[in-house]
Amino acid sequence: MSDLTQDTDWYSPEVATFGDRVAAAREAAGMNQAQLAKRLGVRHNTLRGWEDDISEPRANRLSMLAGLLNVSMMWLINGEGEGLDGPDQTPLASTDAAGLLAEMRVLREEMSDNAKKMGRLEKRLRTLLKEMNDA
Repeated sequence: MSDLTQDTDWYSPEVATFGDRVAAAREAAGMNQAQLAKRLGVRHNTLRGWEDDISEPRANRLSMLAGLLNVSMMWLINGEGEGLDGPDQTPLASTDAAGLLAEMRVLREEMSDNAKKMGRLEKRLRTLLKEMNDA
């Protein structure tokens, strides 16, 4: 993998998740999680779940979130549209560091996929148990 430079699209779907973009926009707006959660009318844990990519907001909250953070909904969803520019960065000194960042991104995606799979399996198990109890 080549060194990351200022040409990197820091918030593209290949580089950042929905949660990454929410966290970056929140920080750029000068708010902590508790402040943003209060302004949105949601629990702190709910916002934390969004930033950790455990869950996503419904459309009405997504619209409010974009407005409060002064970014477009599309930018939050997929990194395209009106949003933040990437941080001013000099190239990473080591390809090892870039490799570690890439590996961490892959791991995060795998963990998210596994969490979704776990949820589906849990739902199937509940359905089976309910059918067994009803029989």
